[in-house]
Amino acid sequence: MFTGIIEAVGRLAGTEARGGDARLRIHVGTLPFADAKLGESVAVNGVCLTVVAFDAEHFEADASNETLALTTLGGLREGAPLNLERAMLPTDRLGGHLVSGHVDGVGRVLEAREDARAQRWRFAMPPALAKYVAQKGSICVDGVSLTVNAVDDAAFEVALVPHTVAHTAFSATRVGDPVNLEVDLVARYLERLRSVS
Repeated sequence: MFTGIIEAVGRLAGTEARGGDARLRIHVGTLPFADAKLGESVAVNGVCLTVVAFDAEHFEADASNETLALTTLGGLREGAPLNLERAMLPTDRLGGHLVSGHVDGVGRVLEAREDARAQRWRFAMPPALAKYVAQKGSICVDGVSLTVNAVDDAAFEVALVPHTVAHTAFSATRVGDPVNLEVDLVARYLERLRSVS
């Protein structure tokens, strides 16, 4: 589990094709990684990946065909900035919201405009996700926990404060770019309970 509070911005150091899927090599940037362990989980742009190798400045993780096809990871170029968060500990503060690292769909940046010192961002989303997105609810965009300010059947809007823009890959994200979306876990389970009752 994760919180959606980004710990560091890393970079994609390389992608190696392996038997039909891929192994990603990721530069950790300033991510605290001195106590890293094989098998631990790291959210990479909101996608939960398992560390299969690491050194002081990089870790490697395998990405299945499912992951490559259903997230933005398959289309990233070498050097792309990546939002990184290590899995939360039971003693951590839950500063964002509960995030599983299981992407529900890929959206796209529609608009980014200044709003005083903050920025207003609007994202298109797959129609199937609209029922899970609520005004003032939580959503995870490329691994970042955000509050929904407005929503309709095709898109939602959030506000990014200066700290979020400066300390995440949003500083390099542009209109038209694809983004990973994870809806709130509670909304997902409530829908499932409703559908089977």
